[in-house]
Amino acid sequence: MIDIQNTQDTREVPLQKVGVKNVRYPIQVLDKNHKVQSTTGTVNLFVNLPHNFKGTHMSRFIEVFHKHHNDISMNNFLEMLEEIRSKLDAERAFGRITFPYFIEKSAPVTKSAGLMEYTCSYEGEVSIHNEGESLPPGLQASLSPTPPSAGSNAARNARFFISIKVPVATLCPCSKAISEYGAHNQRGFVKVKVLYSKFFWIEDVIEMIENCASTPLYSVLKRKDEKFVTEHAYDNPRFVEDVVREVYLGLKKMDFKWFTVEAETEESIHFHNAYACAEYGE
Repeated sequence: MIDIQNTQDTREVPLQKVGVKNVRYPIQVLDKNHKVQSTTGTVNLFVNLPHNFKGTHMSRFIEVFHKHHNDISMNNFLEMLEEIRSKLDAERAFGRITFPYFIEKSAPVTKSAGLMEYTCSYEGEVSIHNEGESLPPGLQASLSPTPPSAGSNAARNARFFISIKVPVATLCPCSKAISEYGAHNQRGFVKVKVLYSKFFWIEDVIEMIENCASTPLYSVLKRKDEKFVTEHAYDNPRFVEDVVREVYLGLKKMDFKWFTVEAETEESIHFHNAYACAEYGE
């Protein structure tokens, strides 16, 4: 049958990304306590398309992803993208998978258990650059070389990021300082995006982030737990600026080479959200 996608296009317009978006698929990711966790990913996969090709083969993205969906680990993600790049004969391949990640968490006093949900994503790119070709601006620090394939004079490069969004609660230091009793508090989130350089557990980053807020959140709280959490928050007031700075120091201690930290809270007595952000890169 005729392959329309491989026919010549004469408009001379290269496309930076073509592929599939918002593919919902069952996946398995690594879990520190249970080895693996089954969840559902929302998947975007792309390659670049040279100006002389009319289109790409969309089904091949799904074919390759299906082959890997039972092992979407940090180490396997870039291998999947390289297979997509190679199968579609592209210079670059890009991918992003967003998924809910669940951790069983016990209440601080009664130890009543419940599941907490955290939003995570893997985002990566693999590319081939011919020898002597300069890399795009800003990519040098985050691209790590891998050996070229046999018979190829091109260097293969890759970069991979992990994002984790953690719900937290904060208590306002200003409100506590100026009020005769009580202080306003609010729920918000901290989002970190880190450049992958060595393996780490998502759970360890989440625990560090929660310890930087006024208090972690829980899915199950009895009255004794609620008393403890309320008083713990009162004893640990935090602005969003405080949270970002504490998480920043925590990520540096965990030896990440590049990262961003964002904190945002829905203020309970102000008609706006409070926000802070910081970036680090060696």
